[in-house]
Amino acid sequence: MEKATTYFKRIDHVEIIPSDFEASMKFYCDILGFEAGPRYPVNMPPLREIVYLTLGDTMLELLAVENPADASTEAWQTGYRMMAIEVEDMDSALSYLAEHGIKPAWGPMDLGGTKRAEIVDPDGLGIELREW
Repeated sequence: MEKATTYFKRIDHVEIIPSDFEASMKFYCDILGFEAGPRYPVNMPPLREIVYLTLGDTMLELLAVENPADASTEAWQTGYRMMAIEVEDMDSALSYLAEHGIKPAWGPMDLGGTKRAEIVDPDGLGIELREW
């Protein structure tokens, strides 16, 4: 029997539909250090524009959509919960974020050799910070 890795290599990207495209661009690029690629206009209403943001070897795809619906406020709903970003030093990362007005929504917590905290993006989407 063939292994699945024969067909599937890695997660290529994660799509996010923000309520405010420009505010999310600033958050992910100016605060978290993602690099923005070209912005691609799209003529497929309600989709207006796409941009790929990279951080190391990971990628986010931000979609500019006309009048996006609000995400559920239910914290433990079925589906993707949050993405995680690895940090070199949790304390330094949290100090840097605090300088930019971003406080942890949870943590940090020492999990015995690893630290974990959570922040949220401008739309309240969870982002785990993990120091391994």
